Amino acid sequence: MKKLQLPATVTVKELAERLSVSGPELIKYLMGNGVLANLNQSVDFDTAALAADHFGFEAESEAAAAAADGASAVGRTSNRRRNPLLDFSDADPATLVARPPVVTVLGHVDHGKTSLLDRVRETTVAAGEAGGITQKIGAYQVEREGRPITFIDTPGHEAFTAMRARGADVTDIAILVVAADDGVMPQTEEAIQHVRTAEVPIIVALNKVDKDGANPDRVLQQLADRGLVSSDYGGDITVVRTSARTGQGVDDLLDMIVLTADAEVEPKANPKGRAVGTVIESDRDPGRGPVATVLVQNGSLKVGDYIVAGHVYGRIRALLDERGGRLQQAGPSTPAVVTGLSGVAEAGDVFQVMANERSARSLAEQRGFDAKERLAQPVRRITLADLASQVAEGSVKNLNVLVKADSTGSLEALRGQIEKIEDANVKVVVVASGVGPVGEADVNLAAVTDSIVIGFNVRPDDRAKLAADAQGVDVRYYDVIYQITDDIANAIKGLYEPTVIDVLQGRAEVRQVFTVDGRNAIAGSHVLDGRIPRNSTATVLRDGRQIHRSRIAVLKRFKDDVREVARGYDCGITLDDFSDFAVGDIIEAYTVEQQNL
Repeated sequence: MKKLQLPATVTVKELAERLSVSGPELIKYLMGNGVLANLNQSVDFDTAALAADHFGFEAESEAAAAAADGASAVGRTSNRRRNPLLDFSDADPATLVARPPVVTVLGHVDHGKTSLLDRVRETTVAAGEAGGITQKIGAYQVEREGRPITFIDTPGHEAFTAMRARGADVTDIAILVVAADDGVMPQTEEAIQHVRTAEVPIIVALNKVDKDGANPDRVLQQLADRGLVSSDYGGDITVVRTSARTGQGVDDLLDMIVLTADAEVEPKANPKGRAVGTVIESDRDPGRGPVATVLVQNGSLKVGDYIVAGHVYGRIRALLDERGGRLQQAGPSTPAVVTGLSGVAEAGDVFQVMANERSARSLAEQRGFDAKERLAQPVRRITLADLASQVAEGSVKNLNVLVKADSTGSLEALRGQIEKIEDANVKVVVVASGVGPVGEADVNLAAVTDSIVIGFNVRPDDRAKLAADAQGVDVRYYDVIYQITDDIANAIKGLYEPTVIDVLQGRAEVRQVFTVDGRNAIAGSHVLDGRIPRNSTATVLRDGRQIHRSRIAVLKRFKDDVREVARGYDCGITLDDFSDFAVGDIIEAYTVEQQNL
């Protein structure tokens, strides 16, 4: 009997696909056993296991399988990176003492992240922010019955992952804030995916439970559908019902943080010796010059210490807590604002204390020189062709992919096809997926998890392109599903060969649309970058999604036919068999080449 891993809850449609039976056939079996559910409804593991047994499968809980592999049931990956300075695995256990847990708060915009944290620390930060939305990262420390807890309040999961991409793992526990009246939203889903890759415990703060329209049970079901099953329903995710307005559940949330830290994290560090830690945020203050908020992760940071953070250095003139009070030193898990740096450090930079100013300056200058050299070198990409050669050598075990598609239906179909790919030596892991254009956050997540990004009928925005080029992330685009699965299957078999690909030549924005009776519309366009060649293949993008693809039939400058139009110039573009242009559409021109990517 074949073994089949199943989550705590699964939709009837997904279960039918996993069992290789039709939806109506599975529904008929469920009805015969007293379970009335349509294709989009979910059933629990026990019900799914009975169905699996009926159709010739032996069901196994994904949570149990993950535990056997030493992984968490929420699907964390094994791609965690860490800066060598922050790797304390070889530390002498006798030198380590308990330190406060570091908690990061994440979630969808306007679900009450900062307002909830305000309740925790009894301040009014949110009231002074534009629109009540967090503008930058802040770090704060509170106490619960004598136990200090450090909170990091972020503007979004992008910053959270960007720091991790630089090797700065600062989080012990993640708090996912979800509004009980709003439910799981796109940024909630992205936050879940980003937290999973961080390999840290998750606590869900079900916020705004006192608000009209709140429906906690609906939200818990939405979370369960995404693999976060509440302990109330037999899962391993702690859910605390809170209200930032009244303070309901805040004490319970703090208690659960302490319990989780003691049971799952056991955070420890050596408070003695030279400090090392991470820059949380940095800017230039008109009165004090460069200032940085840092989180000490080992040792103790003192006034007068010489530190290096990335390519900047300095002697600490002042240490301040989050309220502006002066500190003489800051130990492990303590956030502090430091002054005295030579320049503005970058968020995610790892800082370290040096013996003297000369060594600090020398290291900072060397890092600056190394950074310039790296910028001058071409970025090395991990591609499917690389994977094929590594598979042949036996050095690859997982292929991580991040999938974006133009619609929910396309995404479900694509994920289903990718997850069916099986190989004895290489496991294909869908790290994250979503609907819409490939964004900068997707590229950052792919960089952290060593993933290849696959876009189906979507294209990246400008920031995503820059991030992909800078971080060497392979972003691939398709409009036929079987081409994706064929490329992946061939790569994991070590058979990937040169393929015909689209090479982007230029992008133009439609500024005006002209119609002529009996002819295809003319898109009056401005070339944003690159060049637009006549007779090249073009795609029309609207809100980041591809709506048409065909050949450029006519390319004009004023009334003259031209062979190509360069960046910064206006032109008229006519495509084969297409007239449905709209102002704001983006036209991308491609040439077809055969390359070994």
